[in-house]
Amino acid sequence: MSMFRRSGQLLAALSLLLAFPPAGLAAKKQYQEIEVTDGGNISGRVTFTGELPVDAIDRIAINKNPDVCDEDGSGYREVVWVDVKDGALRGSFVFIDKIASGKQWGEPQGEGYLVLQEGCRFRPWAQVVRPGKITIRHADPDSVLHNINTREMIGVEKGRVVKRTMFNFGQPDPGDIIKKLKPRRSPFISLNCEAHNFMFGFMMAPGHPYAVVVGEDGSYSIDGVPSGDYTVKAWHPRFGIQKTKISVSAGATASADFTFSDSE
Repeated sequence: MSMFRRSGQLLAALSLLLAFPPAGLAAKKQYQEIEVTDGGNISGRVTFTGELPVDAIDRIAINKNPDVCDEDGSGYREVVWVDVKDGALRGSFVFIDKIASGKQWGEPQGEGYLVLQEGCRFRPWAQVVRPGKITIRHADPDSVLHNINTREMIGVEKGRVVKRTMFNFGQPDPGDIIKKLKPRRSPFISLNCEAHNFMFGFMMAPGHPYAVVVGEDGSYSIDGVPSGDYTVKAWHPRFGIQKTKISVSAGATASADFTFSDSE
């Protein structure tokens, strides 16, 4: 085979690859902000039924900075992985899956997107943030060293989670450090403190503003949704993902409830 013929075949193959890239190489579509007039709402509740799992709560000894971290003087921190009250599964996230366009991102409340370390806790335990700039605040006394480890949870949808470190650094002094949160493959994020083995939290950093953390009663509401058909998902860090399909009409409210159990 001549060099010219081989070159021609390579060019043809390259042209096909560029025209029809494999799924893994295809460019990821960016969410488009549009004006949503007469948008609909999605509301519902996330609940838990049945017996709590045996590992719903971890009781971990506080052996570092007890003067700050041991709030009740018990010597232990109860890490509540499954927080259920009156049937509500608190700490759950609800979001629209793969929505291509819709309302603009709203401005975050207060000082912007913030991870607060106070009382040797991440506050809040669960929150939704926009990818991009985020403030990591050490609000404890200067006797306390914090070391936040922020990890992208890859494989949540498949039930096989691998964690990729996004940033991991120490904060020996009170104050703020600004970081850029850039999930690559998953919007689900775990937090832990490498200096205190009882400090945990979770975030979701989706590519669109249609994601919320449920309220104390397990209820949620997502507004400004363009009319259409959607897949709505609920994520709880202990139990994974549930999903349902709904239709949203202009100016109307669609309902989507989710019930988790330990038997799933």
